[in-house]
Amino acid sequence: MRVQRTSFPDGFLVGASVSAHQVEGGNSNSDWWWWEHAEGSPCLEPSGDACDFYHRYREDIALQGDLGYNAFRFGIEWARIEPAEGEFSRAELAHYRRILAGCREHSIIPIVTFHHFTLPMWLHHKGGFAFDRFPELFERYCDRAAAALGDLIGYACTINEPQGLGHSGYVLGINPPGHRGDVEGSRRATGNLLEAHRRGAVAIRSQAKIPVGICLALPDLQYEDGAQPGQSGFELESLVNDQFFELARDDDFIGVQTYTRFRFGPEGPRGAGHAWSDLSRELTETDDTTQMGYENYPQALGGAVRRAWKSAGGVPILVTESGIATAMDEKRIRYIDTAMRETLACMAEGIDVRSYIYWSLLDNFEWAFGYRPTFGLIGVDRKTLARRPKLSAYWLGQVARTGALPDL
Repeated sequence: MRVQRTSFPDGFLVGASVSAHQVEGGNSNSDWWWWEHAEGSPCLEPSGDACDFYHRYREDIALQGDLGYNAFRFGIEWARIEPAEGEFSRAELAHYRRILAGCREHSIIPIVTFHHFTLPMWLHHKGGFAFDRFPELFERYCDRAAAALGDLIGYACTINEPQGLGHSGYVLGINPPGHRGDVEGSRRATGNLLEAHRRGAVAIRSQAKIPVGICLALPDLQYEDGAQPGQSGFELESLVNDQFFELARDDDFIGVQTYTRFRFGPEGPRGAGHAWSDLSRELTETDDTTQMGYENYPQALGGAVRRAWKSAGGVPILVTESGIATAMDEKRIRYIDTAMRETLACMAEGIDVRSYIYWSLLDNFEWAFGYRPTFGLIGVDRKTLARRPKLSAYWLGQVARTGALPDL
């Protein structure tokens, strides 16, 4: 009989993740702030003060330390660090140093994302991701930020989920710049993001001796007998991921991010989740689905980890996002438990997995969906911004402290 492993090795990282724009608040110099307020925008509401993490980071980091987490993934905001082209803010870099120092004070390893969806407005006006100088501008930003912060960073992620930025912003029109059907713009953006990661990773390594990698969205794509691979958005993004896997062979890790699976039968897409980008629908959930309309399928993480391990030739894996949007916290605990058991199963197969970082720490601004989806381990009162840890926050803390999953 096969004995299932339930404990993690020493040094395994367990914690939670956020992005700058989704929690900081008041990020008024970014393209997403513009997009939230633009006429005809599909965004259901603006980010506003978000979770006010910009001012409350000390309390939020201390809370994670009290819970027992040993890692925290968060983002730094390009629009704050370089508010105008070529002008770098020493005050904002000092602010992010204080956040990093706070993590270190509480024995939390900081995993820092240099770019998580948002761009400074000056770069948006030049053409954003599709601007021909985007890779060199990103390289310069990474160089300056790593020079100022690198000695305190544990792991550096260049770009979050770049495989979908061209498709979402230039074809679907749900992200800035809001183009629809602009296939050429999407192609240019994707090519620039590939080159930006390559150049940005080199820049970070030149300034700091820290592991550098990229975070990719890897839903588990499953094809039934007779199904033919098609041209759905998820399948097109999967092809882009193959190009990033090639680049990742030269990286120190791959950040794996997945939430569900997408199934395809002989007649096309099957099951829940394929219409997730339809912002007009109501966010409802059942036992089998999440608030995002995804299938409740945490086992997808195993498929994503195995694909990344195989496709990038054995580069170490960080699980940088795994989570569920739900109003039912017991369902969240079951989801995390299953996902972490998938992680352990991959490790038992010899795959080098070094973290499980849940998305997200807080109920935060979920981009065009606004504040309706609740992914957080910690609730945030939308009027007072008071924090309310959920049972799942304590459950994950117990795993972090003990290094083991509780018995089923």
